Amino acid sequence: MSQPQAPQLSTADSEPETLHVRRTPHSRTYTPGFFVKVALMALVNALGVFIVIQAWVAESWAVLAVMVALLVAADYVYFSRRSLPMKYILPGLAFLLVFQVFTVAYTGYVAFTNYGQGHNSSKGDAIEALLIQNEQRVEGSSSYPLAVVERDGELGFAVVDDGTVRAGTAEEPLAGIDGAVVTDGAVAEVPGWELVDRQTVITRQTEVVELRVPVSDDAEQGSIRTQDGRNGFVYRSVLEYDEAADTMTNLETGAVYRPNDTGQFEAEDGSTLNVGWRVPVGLDNFTTAFGDSRYAEPFLQVLVWTFAFAILTVGLTFFLGLFFALVLNDERVRGRKVMRALLILPYAFPALMSYLLWRGMLNTDFGFVNQVLLGGAEVPWLTNEWLARAVVLGVQLWVGFPYMFLITTGALQSIPSDVMEAARIDGAGRLRIFRSLTLPLLFIAVAPLLISSFAFNFNNFNGIEMLTEGGPRFQDTSVPVGATDILITMVYSISGLDGRAATNYGLASALSLVIFLIVATISAITFRKTQALEDIS
Repeated sequence: MSQPQAPQLSTADSEPETLHVRRTPHSRTYTPGFFVKVALMALVNALGVFIVIQAWVAESWAVLAVMVALLVAADYVYFSRRSLPMKYILPGLAFLLVFQVFTVAYTGYVAFTNYGQGHNSSKGDAIEALLIQNEQRVEGSSSYPLAVVERDGELGFAVVDDGTVRAGTAEEPLAGIDGAVVTDGAVAEVPGWELVDRQTVITRQTEVVELRVPVSDDAEQGSIRTQDGRNGFVYRSVLEYDEAADTMTNLETGAVYRPNDTGQFEAEDGSTLNVGWRVPVGLDNFTTAFGDSRYAEPFLQVLVWTFAFAILTVGLTFFLGLFFALVLNDERVRGRKVMRALLILPYAFPALMSYLLWRGMLNTDFGFVNQVLLGGAEVPWLTNEWLARAVVLGVQLWVGFPYMFLITTGALQSIPSDVMEAARIDGAGRLRIFRSLTLPLLFIAVAPLLISSFAFNFNNFNGIEMLTEGGPRFQDTSVPVGATDILITMVYSISGLDGRAATNYGLASALSLVIFLIVATISAITFRKTQALEDIS
């Protein structure tokens, strides 16, 4: 009896049944990466909106416009499937726009203005500052019992005027307060306001003393000010501004001041008020930089030293680094790994700390070099013109040669060994191989890095400021410039940011543009020469 055969399954029957899901036109798969992207974009938008609000409050319309444009671009790029390449390029473009293009453009704008001491803001701000600075206590005015009050984080004054309590802030004139309580002639309670205790008044003394609360909507009636937080007096400005005539009149002398072309109020006798505003001045800053002997003479000295400093720094560090790289690239030298590690230690140590450390070690009276190594000598390392320059170059050599050692080591090891072997077979000696093969091939690899190193040292602010602060100072100039100042530290001194001179941001910006043009021109020329060298090779 034959065994029953198992039924044969067809190929179609043996395949597992497939479930087909029909997608609607609006269906979409959401992956975890999508939600991460949404969260990141939410954070970016929140930061952007915060910056937009701050720009709106500060009335910085350029920043506001740029920020809105960046937010719109970011949202479109990262939520659109049509802009995949821009997703990788946009962050770099945004940072380039904010930190490079905007900075250069704003520096260019300031270079053609009189922005600096006495010209820091707009005309409206200057008028307000003049009125405030020229306030004087009204003679014969009585004092008012006063209490410092606060509302919504803003300080104000509450005064007792003929038994009535009036309160106000810098933006709101004094107004009567119903239900206020006066005890023993002093304000005890002000509905809607919080009395500031004595300790807080002392802590915020500067704010209290500078606070001005208008007596009324009429500015001619003056404002209430206090020196002790308990007694208020009426102050009125000796200057009066006529908005229709755009004039400022001194009520005591009768002198009338009118706006001039340099952003100041000027009287007929040529006298000016001490607060002005920013106005365009054309090429005046550039004319001052190169035509005024106070700036032109030290500028030429500093320019020569800047070139010498940048060239010598790059040259010395490169050749010292190359020397150690050649020595330690020889397989016959033992302990190469240890010595290489030791040589890069100055590079691993923060350069800023190195400058400060060397500055202390080279101190004339207490430095380690004079007191210990030289047995108590008083060598003026940092106060003599030529010694200070030598010290700057020496410290830059110490800080910079490990970097050159690293890049030259990598470049040497990338040179094909068969090229060197072929030269030896042809009878070339070590010097000839180094001069005709090693050095040209090395320059092709490191030339762009040498150019960037030159540009860096041309503007090496920390190396000069932290070590010598540009000193020793020139004795025959009226501007705070010294023997070791390079252009960027000279600009810093002229700007007045270090407190050694009156602020002059316009002139400093003009010199910054000159530095930018010098570095850009040199970089363009050297890059072209580097390309020619590569074409020859």
